[in-house]
Amino acid sequence: MNIALIAHDKKKNDMISLAIKYKDVLKKHTLFATGTTGTLVMGETGLSIIRMKSGPLGGDQQIGAMIAANELDLVIFLRDPLTAQPHEPDVSALLRLCDVQNIPLATNLASSNVMLTAVDRGELDWRMSVNPLYVEKKD
Repeated sequence: MNIALIAHDKKKNDMISLAIKYKDVLKKHTLFATGTTGTLVMGETGLSIIRMKSGPLGGDQQIGAMIAANELDLVIFLRDPLTAQPHEPDVSALLRLCDVQNIPLATNLASSNVMLTAVDRGELDWRMSVNPLYVEKKD
């Protein structure tokens, strides 16, 4: 699976904790992250992560382009709903793209835990039922 990891500044420690907890699950997949989040998670876990630019510098849009191209299977975006973000339009666009492309999206620790537990158990095989054209395209 291709999994994207994104976290607002006040949620980066939560993302690190999540990545540590699920390190054995995450290491089996291809990981992508916005710049600072990726650097911090790599530093704390040793996981291999393909890093984009920092979110406000276009990283959210880079991840969004991957979603639009149907190149991601899961997005974990730990958002800070209590702090205004200067790049809020990019954030909204990313969330919208997940809905348009039917990409599973976790935006808090509870939903992230559910998603990663499902990945670990092999229960997140949603592509065929939601988007059979994706499977045909990959073959």
